[in-house]
Amino acid sequence: MQLLLMLKCLLLITLANGTPVVAKKILGLRFSRPLDAGILFFDRRPLFGASKTIRGILASILITTTSAPLIDLDLTIGATVAGAAMAGDLFSSFVKRRLNLLPSSQALGLDHVPESLFPMLACRDALSLTIADIALGVGIFFIGGLILSRLLFRAHLRDEPY
Repeated sequence: MQLLLMLKCLLLITLANGTPVVAKKILGLRFSRPLDAGILFFDRRPLFGASKTIRGILASILITTTSAPLIDLDLTIGATVAGAAMAGDLFSSFVKRRLNLLPSSQALGLDHVPESLFPMLACRDALSLTIADIALGVGIFFIGGLILSRLLFRAHLRDEPY
């Protein structure tokens, strides 16, 4: 088990997923262009929804990539984690729109699993993560995400407690 590397990866995953939330709080509506440009899918629902912005994706990739060396990981690991975490987040949003769930609504599991599973799988070889490491990491992220979301809500950094 690569506990230290898994924890470093989890730290980057948390940073990747949290950066868009912080960017929204700091920047408000500035630079908040929807990633899907308002395009509707075949089912006439938004592709991802207005809450998935170019600003959030770019901020996540920039901050996570440049933060990786601070915990002794390569820039490419930071970029990989950020890109895969954002892909997981977009996947979640896409599925939630197909299920007719409102943007920013909670979908237990769907909100946390892809956002942690995708980056851990993407870094599996580079960080020598085992399937057990990945399963444990996803579990930690899932439970930690539920706790952290409530704390961030109380600190007025999140709009919803989930």
